[in-house]
Amino acid sequence: MELYLGLVNGKASRVKPIILRQNGIKTRYYALTKDQQITHTNVDLAKCAIDGLGLPKDKLNSIQFLSCGTSMPDQYMPSHAAMVHGAVFNHPMEIASLAGVCMSGLMALKTAFMSIASRNSENAVCVASELISPTMLSKFFNEEVEHRKLIEENPYIAFEKDFLRFMLSDGAAALYLSNTPEEDFCFSIEWMRTFSYANKQPACMYMWAEKEADGSLQGWKTFSAKELEQKSVWALKQDVRQLNTYGMSLFVDAVETSLKQAKIDTDDITYVIPHLSSMYFYNILEQEFKQRKIDLPTTKWYTNLTSVGNMGSASPFVALNGLIETGCLKKGDTILLIVPESGRFSCGTALLRCI
Repeated sequence: MELYLGLVNGKASRVKPIILRQNGIKTRYYALTKDQQITHTNVDLAKCAIDGLGLPKDKLNSIQFLSCGTSMPDQYMPSHAAMVHGAVFNHPMEIASLAGVCMSGLMALKTAFMSIASRNSENAVCVASELISPTMLSKFFNEEVEHRKLIEENPYIAFEKDFLRFMLSDGAAALYLSNTPEEDFCFSIEWMRTFSYANKQPACMYMWAEKEADGSLQGWKTFSAKELEQKSVWALKQDVRQLNTYGMSLFVDAVETSLKQAKIDTDDITYVIPHLSSMYFYNILEQEFKQRKIDLPTTKWYTNLTSVGNMGSASPFVALNGLIETGCLKKGDTILLIVPESGRFSCGTALLRCI
C-alpha cells in the first residue's frame, strides 16, 4: 500500500501492521500509479460505473433523474451530480447531489426511489463513488511531521489519521431504477429508512476541521494557511474510542426500529448486507444483534469487504453486486441493506426483494 500512498517522512507506518490485523482487508483498490499520480477522478469512476450498467443509447438518453452520492467530490463547486451529468449524459435532466459519509450512497438511492415513487420521474440512475486515496498520500502529511519534530512532539501523524490510510478503497457502483420491471431478474425496493443520532453524540468522523475538547468542531475557515498544513486540518479523521463506545449500539437501534416500523419478521429476511468499515466490527455487530434478540445470524450475512476494501458510499452497492455474482439469489429472496456511518452517527436500512 505504501508503494502507492508513499512513506510519511520516508518511514513505514508503525501502526499499519496493527490496523491490517484488525481490519482483515486483504485487497483494496487505488486510482493511483506507484508514482502517486491519479488515474481516475471521482467523476471518471462514476462514469465507469454508469457505463457498466450497459444501458443502450436510447435508454441512456431517456434517463429523467440522476442522483449521486459521495463523501469526497472532486471539487466543492459545482455539485458532484452536475459534473457527472456533464460527463455522461447529453440531455437536460433533474439531478441531486447527496453529501455526507458512507450513507450518502444510500441517500442517493432513496432520493431516486422517492422521485419515482412520487411519480416525479419514471426512471433514474443512482451512482455512489469514492476517490479517497489521493488525500492519503504521504506528501500531504510531511509538513505536520516536520512541525511536530520542531516542537518535540511525537513525529508521527496521529493514529486517528494514520489508521484510515490503510482502511479505504477507491471505487464506484451504479443502479438503474424504473417504475416497471424491465429485466427477467431485478429487485423491488420494499422500503428505505434512515436515522440520524446527531442529537446524541458529537462528530466522530470529520474532515477540514479539528475536534475540540468539548466535542465541538473547529472548522477550517478559522485556521491560518500555515495551521492548515501543520495540523493536516484537511485530513480525514475518526475518533476511534467514540466509535467503539457508541457506534454499534446506535446502529443496531436503527435496525431494530426499522424492523418494528416495517412490521417484518427476521425469518422473512433471506440475506443481510451489513456495511462494515472493518472486519473488527463483524463479531461486535453479531453480539449486539444477539443481545437485542434480533435473529439475523451471520449465516445470512454477505460481505466482500476483505476482497475490495471499504469504498465508503459505494460499498453497499458493491457488496450487492458481489452477492448477485455468487449466483445464489432466486426470486422471492429478500436482502436487508444496513448502512451505518460514523460522521455524527447515522444509519440507513433498505429491504430489497428479488422479482
